[in-house]
Amino acid sequence: MSDRDGVFEALRPRLFGVAYRVLASAPDAEDVVQDAWLRWRGADDGSVRDPEAFLVVTVTRLALNLAQSARARREQYVGEWFPTPVDTAEDPALGAERAEALELAVVHVLQRLSPEARAAYVLREDFEHPYPRIAEILQMREPAVRKLVSRARTQVAGERRTTATRERVRVLLDAFLAAAHAGDVAGLEAVLVADVVSETDGGGARRAGRRPVVGDNAVARFVAGFSVRFMSDASARIVEVNGLPGAVFSVDGAPVALLCPTASDAGLTRLMWVMNPEKLADFA
Repeated sequence: MSDRDGVFEALRPRLFGVAYRVLASAPDAEDVVQDAWLRWRGADDGSVRDPEAFLVVTVTRLALNLAQSARARREQYVGEWFPTPVDTAEDPALGAERAEALELAVVHVLQRLSPEARAAYVLREDFEHPYPRIAEILQMREPAVRKLVSRARTQVAGERRTTATRERVRVLLDAFLAAAHAGDVAGLEAVLVADVVSETDGGGARRAGRRPVVGDNAVARFVAGFSVRFMSDASARIVEVNGLPGAVFSVDGAPVALLCPTASDAGLTRLMWVMNPEKLADFA
């Protein structure tokens, strides 16, 4: 491996992290990182004084260019759309900087912002880039960048629902899975907050509810109802998804659903069910 290869590989998790948080798609982020690699290989050694700065700028601008076409694809998506989940157990370095900003629900919230606001927030909050540097990368004035970051920070803080520790999320998830397997409505309600929301991303590829289910009793009855049919055929295993515990359900060894919960100390606050087969590749 050449020195140039080694520099790029050391920075790859950070570069993927920037692209993924902006695009919310692991395949798109991989494409951006690969494109950045090609540009890195073709760059003149004398013109690159700071490899990290060069690569972060390259990845950010490539991601911004791709974000518009990604938005157009989502407008034609069937049903609820979630970001592509990432198996962070396979790549722990991905969540090294402020792991909460990698949570699936947070990446989902970020997609409601403009691509520029997403990039500004990610570079500032996740990777601690100084405002003048972000302004240079985004080709904007610094006061405008500060406003973007401030608004994004407010929106994320207002909608982020995981405030429990990873250990607490795991305890709640284990209790949820045990109650779900038994079809125990009361047991399910015991680990859900009163205003819990359950949503499913099926992408039109599988039969999946297209409307959110809201409230502890409604969600408990919904889960208990389908668990009688679903849990008997599927095996469940705990995984690490976007930095938090989750559960992947498999039938005959093939993943058919991924549960990504958010939680407070009081209980599970949101259940994000990913059932689009294209988004389950990391967990096969």
